[in-house]
Formats: sequence, C-alpha cells, structure tokens
Amino acid sequence: MQSGELYDAGDPELVATRQRAQALMRDYNATIYGETEARNAILDALLGARGESCALRAPLYVDYGWNVFLGDNVFLNYGCVLLDVCPIRIGDRTQIGPQVQILTADHPRDPAVRDQGLEFGRPITIGRNVWIGGGAILLPGVTVGDDAVIGVGAVVTRDVAAGTTVGGNPARPLVSRQDHA
Repeated sequence: MQSGELYDAGDPELVATRQRAQALMRDYNATIYGETEARNAILDALLGARGESCALRAPLYVDYGWNVFLGDNVFLNYGCVLLDVCPIRIGDRTQIGPQVQILTADHPRDPAVRDQGLEFGRPITIGRNVWIGGGAILLPGVTVGDDAVIGVGAVVTRDVAAGTTVGGNPARPLVSRQDHA
C-alpha cells in the first residue's frame, strides 16, 4: 500500500488499523480547545509524527493516521480530511484552512481491476510555510513547494512550485496585481 502498489482495503490487518484510527479520531474529536494534554496524547498515538506547537482543530479525519507527518507549528483548521494510505508530509509553519482534503488514496482506471476491489495511493508532500485555503483539495501524488499559496476551493492536480500561488479547478498559477506593477 505505502509503495503505491495495488492493495485490498478489505485486508483484515488494514481494517483493524482503520478501526484503531477511528477510535482515536472519535476521542480526539470529542475534545475541545484547552484540553491540550489529552489532545497531545491522542495525536501522539494517532499520527506518524508531529513537531512542536501543532494545532489541529477538531473534527479531524484520517484513514490510518500513522502515515501523517507534521513539522513544527503546523495548523489545521476544522474538518480537514487526510486520506493517508500513503505518506502525507506537511512542513513547518504550514497553515491549512477548514474542510481541506489531502487525498493520497486513488483507484484504478481500468474497470476490471477496480471491480476486484483493489486500490492504490501516491504520497503527498507539502513544503514549509505553505498556506492552503479552505475547501481546497490536493489529489494523490502532488508536491507543494515551500512558501506556496493554494487558493480557497482549488483542486490541485499537479505539483505546485515553491513560492507560487494557485487557484481554480484544476489549480493554475495566478498572476498577482504586483506582477503588473
């Protein structure tokens, strides 16, 4: 699964791992701001790694959790979805708006293979000091460079270069007013 090969999501070991993640999500999503010690303990059990001073507003949704790696000072607003069948790496000081979806999970295009219940995934890497606007969707396999900005509601289907601002569906580089000055 983590290598991007086809896998069966119904595998008993994977089902058990998702059940564990769901129980931890339920516990985390029942906490409120200020319950720092309880929240940190749950995140430490759920996530692959997290840096210092991360703030993840509940509710938070993951497939497995252990494939999510957060740098220092990462912020996720309400309702983020991290489908982590492959690694999701989020760099230091990145801020992610509400209802953002980061989706490493994918499905075969061939209907005969899809009919077998097989799926695959591709990792997502988000650099340092990135700002992702609310409702944006990042599709499997994309890399977002340092200091990039992803506009509200953008659907990111391709890599985003460092320092670039993108928006739309599919997301494309935007020209700022400063570029015309």
